[in-house]
Amino acid sequence: MQKVVTNLWFDGRIEEALALYTSLLPDSRVLGITRYGEAGQGADDEIMFADFELAGQRFSIINGNSYFKPNAAFSLCINCVDQAEIDRLWEALTTNGGAESQCGWLTDRFGVSWQITPTRLGEMMTSGDADAVARVTAAFMKMKKLDIAELERAYRDE
Repeated sequence: MQKVVTNLWFDGRIEEALALYTSLLPDSRVLGITRYGEAGQGADDEIMFADFELAGQRFSIINGNSYFKPNAAFSLCINCVDQAEIDRLWEALTTNGGAESQCGWLTDRFGVSWQITPTRLGEMMTSGDADAVARVTAAFMKMKKLDIAELERAYRDE
Protein backbone atom coordinates (compact mmCIF):
# COMPACT_ATOMS: atom_id res chain seq x y z
CA MET A 1 0.00 0.00 0.00
CA GLN A 2 1.18 3.51 -0.85
CA LYS A 3 2.19 5.28 2.39
CA VAL A 4 1.52 8.87 1.28
CA VAL A 5 -1.72 9.54 -0.62
CA THR A 6 -2.65 12.88 -2.16
CA ASN A 7 -6.14 13.99 -1.14
CA LEU A 8 -8.08 16.36 -3.39
CA TRP A 9 -10.84 18.51 -1.86
CA PHE A 10 -13.86 19.06 -4.10
CA ASP A 11 -17.17 20.82 -3.86
CA GLY A 12 -19.33 18.36 -5.82
CA ARG A 13 -18.76 16.93 -9.33
CA ILE A 14 -16.65 14.04 -8.01
CA GLU A 15 -18.13 11.47 -10.38
CA GLU A 16 -17.27 13.70 -13.34
CA ALA A 17 -13.72 14.23 -12.03
CA LEU A 18 -13.20 10.50 -11.46
CA ALA A 19 -14.33 9.73 -15.00
CA LEU A 20 -11.96 12.30 -16.48
CA TYR A 21 -8.93 11.54 -14.33
CA THR A 22 -9.10 7.77 -14.72
CA SER A 23 -9.43 8.17 -18.51
CA LEU A 24 -6.17 10.11 -18.85
CA LEU A 25 -3.48 7.48 -18.39
CA PRO A 26 -3.05 3.71 -18.46
CA ASP A 27 -3.13 1.95 -15.07
CA SER A 28 -5.81 4.33 -13.77
CA ARG A 29 -9.02 3.24 -12.07
CA VAL A 30 -11.53 3.96 -9.33
CA LEU A 31 -10.69 1.86 -6.26
CA GLY A 32 -13.71 2.57 -4.08
CA ILE A 33 -16.54 4.99 -3.47
CA THR A 34 -18.27 5.90 -0.20
CA ARG A 35 -21.57 7.72 -0.45
CA TYR A 36 -23.22 9.95 2.11
CA GLY A 37 -25.77 8.27 4.34
CA GLU A 38 -28.23 9.63 6.85
CA ALA A 39 -25.46 11.03 9.07
CA GLY A 40 -23.66 12.86 6.27
CA GLN A 41 -23.99 16.40 5.01
CA GLY A 42 -24.83 15.32 1.46
CA ALA A 43 -27.67 13.48 -0.24
CA ASP A 44 -27.74 9.69 0.29
CA ASP A 45 -26.63 8.93 -3.27
CA GLU A 46 -23.93 11.64 -3.41
CA ILE A 47 -20.26 10.63 -3.18
CA MET A 48 -18.65 11.55 0.14
CA PHE A 49 -15.18 10.36 -0.82
CA ALA A 50 -13.47 8.04 -3.25
CA ASP A 51 -10.09 6.44 -3.81
CA PHE A 52 -8.58 6.14 -7.27
CA GLU A 53 -5.33 5.43 -9.05
CA LEU A 54 -3.79 7.61 -11.71
CA ALA A 55 -0.97 5.81 -13.53
CA GLY A 56 -0.73 3.43 -10.58
CA GLN A 57 -0.43 6.22 -7.98
CA ARG A 58 -3.15 6.36 -5.37
CA PHE A 59 -5.25 9.47 -4.70
CA SER A 60 -8.27 10.26 -2.54
CA ILE A 61 -10.97 12.73 -3.39
CA ILE A 62 -13.40 14.17 -0.86
CA ASN A 63 -16.66 15.99 -1.41
CA GLY A 64 -16.30 18.64 1.29
CA ASN A 65 -17.81 22.01 0.63
CA SER A 66 -16.80 25.32 -0.91
CA TYR A 67 -14.65 26.36 2.06
CA PHE A 68 -11.38 25.20 0.46
CA LYS A 69 -10.57 26.00 -3.16
CA PRO A 70 -7.80 24.42 -5.26
CA ASN A 71 -5.04 26.78 -6.35
CA ALA A 72 -1.83 26.71 -8.37
CA ALA A 73 0.34 26.40 -5.25
CA PHE A 74 -0.30 22.65 -5.65
CA SER A 75 -0.24 20.90 -9.00
CA LEU A 76 -0.13 17.42 -10.45
CA CYS A 77 2.71 16.92 -12.93
CA ILE A 78 2.51 14.41 -15.75
CA ASN A 79 5.81 13.57 -17.42
CA CYS A 80 5.10 12.97 -21.10
CA VAL A 81 7.19 10.92 -23.52
CA ASP A 82 6.22 12.78 -26.70
CA GLN A 83 4.29 15.67 -28.20
CA ALA A 84 1.29 13.48 -28.98
CA GLU A 85 0.87 12.68 -25.28
CA ILE A 86 1.25 16.36 -24.35
CA ASP A 87 -1.34 17.36 -26.95
CA ARG A 88 -3.83 14.65 -25.88
CA LEU A 89 -3.60 15.46 -22.16
CA TRP A 90 -3.67 19.21 -22.77
CA GLU A 91 -6.86 18.87 -24.79
CA ALA A 92 -8.52 16.55 -22.27
CA LEU A 93 -7.75 18.79 -19.31
CA THR A 94 -8.51 22.19 -20.85
CA THR A 95 -11.79 21.15 -22.50
CA ASN A 96 -15.14 22.11 -20.94
CA GLY A 97 -13.94 24.93 -18.73
CA GLY A 98 -10.24 24.29 -18.16
CA ALA A 99 -7.76 27.11 -18.67
CA GLU A 100 -4.30 27.31 -20.15
CA SER A 101 -1.63 28.98 -18.10
CA GLN A 102 2.05 29.32 -18.93
CA CYS A 103 5.10 27.04 -19.11
CA GLY A 104 3.09 23.82 -19.46
CA TRP A 105 0.69 24.59 -16.61
CA LEU A 106 -3.09 24.48 -16.85
CA THR A 107 -6.12 24.38 -14.62
CA ASP A 108 -8.78 21.78 -15.33
CA ARG A 109 -12.52 22.45 -15.16
CA PHE A 110 -12.55 21.51 -11.47
CA GLY A 111 -9.85 24.05 -10.54
CA VAL A 112 -7.04 21.50 -10.13
CA SER A 113 -3.65 22.66 -11.48
CA TRP A 114 -1.58 20.38 -13.71
CA GLN A 115 1.85 20.53 -15.31
CA ILE A 116 2.03 18.71 -18.63
CA THR A 117 5.76 18.36 -19.15
CA PRO A 118 7.98 16.46 -21.58
CA THR A 119 10.53 14.20 -19.91
CA ARG A 120 13.04 15.63 -22.38
CA LEU A 121 12.73 19.05 -20.71
CA GLY A 122 14.21 17.68 -17.49
CA GLU A 123 17.13 16.25 -19.44
CA MET A 124 17.77 19.60 -21.11
CA MET A 125 17.52 21.54 -17.86
CA THR A 126 20.03 19.28 -16.08
CA SER A 127 22.50 18.99 -18.98
CA GLY A 128 25.12 21.19 -17.34
CA ASP A 129 25.18 23.52 -20.36
CA ALA A 130 24.25 26.87 -18.80
CA ASP A 131 23.77 28.61 -22.14
CA ALA A 132 21.46 25.88 -23.42
CA VAL A 133 19.48 25.95 -20.16
CA ALA A 134 19.07 29.72 -20.50
CA ARG A 135 17.82 29.36 -24.09
CA VAL A 136 15.40 26.60 -23.18
CA THR A 137 14.11 28.60 -20.21
CA ALA A 138 13.57 31.66 -22.40
CA ALA A 139 11.71 29.46 -24.91
CA PHE A 140 9.35 27.74 -22.45
CA MET A 141 8.59 31.00 -20.63
CA LYS A 142 6.86 32.17 -23.84
CA MET A 143 4.77 29.00 -24.20
CA LYS A 144 1.48 27.87 -22.77
CA LYS A 145 1.41 24.24 -23.94
CA LEU A 146 5.01 23.05 -24.23
CA ASP A 147 6.32 22.30 -27.72
CA ILE A 148 9.12 19.72 -27.65
CA ALA A 149 10.41 20.56 -31.14
CA GLU A 150 10.70 24.24 -30.23
CA LEU A 151 12.45 23.40 -26.97
CA GLU A 152 14.89 21.17 -28.88
CA ARG A 153 15.64 24.01 -31.33
CA ALA A 154 16.34 26.36 -28.43
CA TYR A 155 18.55 23.76 -26.77
CA ARG A 156 20.60 23.34 -29.96
CA ASP A 157 20.63 27.14 -30.52
CA GLU A 158 18.94 26.92 -33.91
